[in-house]
Amino acid sequence: MTHPKTGKIRYKGITIGRLPIGKNNCITDVEGVKVGHVTLDHPLADGEHACTGVTAILPHDGNLFANKVVAASHVLNGFGKTTGLVQVNELGVIESPIMLTNTFAVPAVMQGTLQYMLEDNPAIGVSTGTINLVVGECNDSRLNSIRSLPIQPEHAKTCLNEASMETSAEGAVGAGKGMICFGYKGGIGSSSRIIIDEKNDPAYTIGCMVLSNFGKKEDFQVDRYRVKHTDTPAYPTEADGSIMIVLATDAPLSSRQLKRLAKRCGIGLGRTGSHFSHGSGDIVIAFSTAHKIPHDTTESVESRSQLREDHVIMDTLFLASVEVVEEAILNSLSQAETTKGRNDNTAYAYPF
Repeated sequence: MTHPKTGKIRYKGITIGRLPIGKNNCITDVEGVKVGHVTLDHPLADGEHACTGVTAILPHDGNLFANKVVAASHVLNGFGKTTGLVQVNELGVIESPIMLTNTFAVPAVMQGTLQYMLEDNPAIGVSTGTINLVVGECNDSRLNSIRSLPIQPEHAKTCLNEASMETSAEGAVGAGKGMICFGYKGGIGSSSRIIIDEKNDPAYTIGCMVLSNFGKKEDFQVDRYRVKHTDTPAYPTEADGSIMIVLATDAPLSSRQLKRLAKRCGIGLGRTGSHFSHGSGDIVIAFSTAHKIPHDTTESVESRSQLREDHVIMDTLFLASVEVVEEAILNSLSQAETTKGRNDNTAYAYPF
């Protein structure tokens, strides 16, 4: 893991898009958003290795069940094992942290997250309903001994308790520890954009965090980014893989509008070289922090503002969604370090 700021792709001379970036070029530039990581990297018996982790994204620093946020998801290709997205799309809100991990760790992370949320909300399952937990995953079994189930519920709780609004670490960290992108070391990447209004003032922020684990070496758009073709060994892999994309904004958007933004994330993914292959779980989760929707209320009607569809800012948000995904993927590569996992399998850092 390199320094969370200087390791970013922009410090290697590659600029993505034309919109201005946020202060830290990170999803936490959206005010209130918190990120936490727990990383496991240690040998197990018989040549096996724990090379994995958990990443938590909290839409705000309050009680997420008591004060939900508007949200939506979009599936680019559905070879994935996420939880909670059916209800997110039905009701248009998220009421829990967004957790990322490896495929076989979804049950353990869900249990730990449930325990964390129950501790803060004694009414859940007693005097009110249950809770909808959102967990996304990618398969890190090339480097991680995934069958050993090294992730335990307490890792999710630690990840949540240590989450902060600081600039997030990226690369081979948290859920990204064992992930491979375009045959090289991938993992966690982030980026942000500032949306300027007609008065030339900052209006809104949009941020993205990805968990990159897709593509083969030949897919990567080397010429597009004017980086060198490399003889550094690439991990032998097919195009199949996955990416989890989490999009955050403080713009006042409805669930339907957030889904429109989420659809544009596929453009940024495609620009890097992905073609949403058969076995790839390419999934976007988007939320807005502009409004908090209370769980408990006696009101029968609620009101909230939202952007007009035909305002120029909406179109700029579409563009920003494309740019932050593309740059976050590149940051996941540029921030990652060469990583050795199970049976000495090695994923090398891309030599930008």
